[in-house]
Amino acid sequence: MKRYDVDKIRNVALVGHGGSGKTSLGEGLLFCAGVTTRLCKVDDGTSVLDFEPEEKDHKFSISTSLAWLEHKKTKVNLLDTPGYDVFLYEAQAALQAVDAAVVVVGPEAEIKFETEKVWQTADELGLPRAVVVNRLDKENARFEAALEALRAAFDATFVPIHLPIGQDAAFQGYVDLLAQKAYTFADDSGKPQEGPIPDDLADAAASAREQLVEHLVETDDELMEKYFDGQDITAAELARALRAGVVGRQFVPVLVGSAAKNIGTAALLDLIVDAFPSPADRGAVEGEGPGGEPATREPTDDQPFSALVFKTLSDPFAGRLTLFRVWSGTVSSDSTVWNANRQVEERVGQILALVGKDGKPVAVAGPGDILAVAKLKETRTGDTLCDKANPVVFPWVAPPEPLMTYAAYPKARGDEEKMNQALRRIQDEDPTIHVRREEQTHELLVSGMGKLHLDIACERIKRKFGADVVLQKPKIPYRETIKKGTKVQGRYKKQTGGRGQFGDTWLEIKPLPRGEGFRFIDKIVGGAIPKQYIPACEEGVKEAMAGGILAGYPMVDVEVTLFDGKYHEVDSSEMAFKIAASLGFKKGAAECNPVLLEPIMEVTVRVPDAYMGDVIGDLNSRRGRVLGVDPENGIQVIRAHVPLAEMLEYAPDLRSMTAGRGVFTMRFDHYEEVPSNIAEKIVAEAKAEEQD
Repeated sequence: MKRYDVDKIRNVALVGHGGSGKTSLGEGLLFCAGVTTRLCKVDDGTSVLDFEPEEKDHKFSISTSLAWLEHKKTKVNLLDTPGYDVFLYEAQAALQAVDAAVVVVGPEAEIKFETEKVWQTADELGLPRAVVVNRLDKENARFEAALEALRAAFDATFVPIHLPIGQDAAFQGYVDLLAQKAYTFADDSGKPQEGPIPDDLADAAASAREQLVEHLVETDDELMEKYFDGQDITAAELARALRAGVVGRQFVPVLVGSAAKNIGTAALLDLIVDAFPSPADRGAVEGEGPGGEPATREPTDDQPFSALVFKTLSDPFAGRLTLFRVWSGTVSSDSTVWNANRQVEERVGQILALVGKDGKPVAVAGPGDILAVAKLKETRTGDTLCDKANPVVFPWVAPPEPLMTYAAYPKARGDEEKMNQALRRIQDEDPTIHVRREEQTHELLVSGMGKLHLDIACERIKRKFGADVVLQKPKIPYRETIKKGTKVQGRYKKQTGGRGQFGDTWLEIKPLPRGEGFRFIDKIVGGAIPKQYIPACEEGVKEAMAGGILAGYPMVDVEVTLFDGKYHEVDSSEMAFKIAASLGFKKGAAECNPVLLEPIMEVTVRVPDAYMGDVIGDLNSRRGRVLGVDPENGIQVIRAHVPLAEMLEYAPDLRSMTAGRGVFTMRFDHYEEVPSNIAEKIVAEAKAEEQD
């Protein structure tokens, strides 16, 4: 396929909350540009952008997809992103690869929290935006309510360039305030019928156009003079002003539409090409050189090659597919590039221009373009690819910490290795999934952004790698300790007709301060126990501690002193003293008031003021101890210590309490004694499980 000049490229992400119609809007753009021969739809499973089987089954986007189209001799790279909160990092990552965003919202008087989050990311990246108020053909759709909600939610100037014609099921088109014409649609072809503005909208359209023109002329001093002098402003001048205002982020144009009926899609496509910035408009991007010094790259051919990897797809047959945005220079198929993050060379195979899952070969990737390459061995999402002689690393938004953790087990015996490999491959594809082995419980733990996130990951594992994964609540890594000391004899004697077994030990057992672990002290004098048997005594104590006294959990914070004993010249052995010390410790520890310890997490919750009381009350109900509350950028930051056992299902509960606007992180802090009433239940359950 042909290569496009940098000023003839537009890179755009479709973002917004789940169910707002982003994918349907993307399908309409592809249809209007002639990429598809019919309007593909999510609901009937024909979507080009939602091509994964799990997306077709669930009927919503799970990961970012890439598609390109040509309009007005300009290449438009579309990134269709998921909108549901557990997949939101996909959208945040995609925003780092584009130059502008289309924010899709519903026709309601409320902005969903997912939209707030992606808007904040776009703000941080300095991206120009347009808003599409979609689904205006739905019941109780109100354009004005959606517009007011936008103005209340965000610190931006929202300027309608369309007004809807009709509402609810009667929605049939829009008034173009710049062209001062009405466009109505009889079918989903995307081709409108042009006509005059309806009489019942004439006054509203005139008022809205006047406000629009006032915002447009503010982008140019000469235009403003002409406007205040009462001179006519041409359509070309208004179009240039619209582009200047969008690129300069002076305002956000608001369009109307119904993606399902393909109303307003062609107008959006025109806006993307005519008013959104090209990579040349964006200019130089800044990264970090090998010594940590700033390094800039211009979007030109003569600059050293550099690109950012923003998405990785994994396939058991095709291997890894890497999606990247070229910031500078060029790269061709069958060449070599340098991964600056991992300090390795990568062989570039066939470069592809994607439309969903289908790719068209590209000989050379130039600055500003978004493409894909197969079978890079070491490269992962967030890595920078560049010229080895001119290394650079571009900034990357780190994935959020996972919020929910489950233990993963293979459904079929013997599938452990297959499951482990599949989980690692999925982790490569999705940086928000973490996989680790819990040393104490020996469980393979899989962490993600929520149960839905992990359930769908398991569906993908089954389809792609043939491994059935069962998720269960993870075991809590409890521990045991003692609260008082004692002195105890541990004696082992066994006579079997030949050489016997004999070991006799005296132990002093004491509790240590929390976090001290284990201490073994040898105070044997006069050879009461020969030196070669002392390590065996210590090993016997350690083995006894590992099995616990109460419920089989390892014991910690204990000091054991070996201070006396006896041995037999013939019958004593390392094994005999190991068993003797183990028996002595078990007997003594049972007399030392053993207790259970549980992991306590340091939890940080960030919530708007309105939800603070509910969140604090909920943390208290989880046996939490609030450490403090601090204001930060208009939200409240709550810090608390909460038992891990109470936090396993916290993510969906917090989401429900705060309408999705609360976020939290947690990390292990320390161990504390479990309250006696709860400890009794844990011990009883452990013993019952042992019997089973």
